Amino acid sequence: MQERRKNKRHSLEGKIIIKRLDNANGAREANIDISDVSKTGVGFCCNEILTIGSVYECRLTLWTKEVLNAFLEIVRIEKKQNTFSYGAIFIGMPEGDLQRITVYETVSEHSDK
Repeated sequence: MQERRKNKRHSLEGKIIIKRLDNANGAREANIDISDVSKTGVGFCCNEILTIGSVYECRLTLWTKEVLNAFLEIVRIEKKQNTFSYGAIFIGMPEGDLQRITVYETVSEHSDK
């Protein structure tokens, strides 16, 4: 399979909490396990059923324990045994937060060598 990603993906330990924005019937929060992150998006697993095209608010916890607030749009879903694997793109993330992810990528690449 040909790699189509524009940015290199890195794994990141931590969790984010998401809330669907277009649901007026109260916000539900769910912990998700991050499998990879880049400047453009994030891959994660979650037991909750999310919908492609839906936008969620998220709080992404970096390795430094910094919390980045962003919006995610779900673009990919894959069922895996007892959970779902999701791909999402960041929407409207501030440039400063994108730079924090870039710093993480740089540190991760140099520590792998």
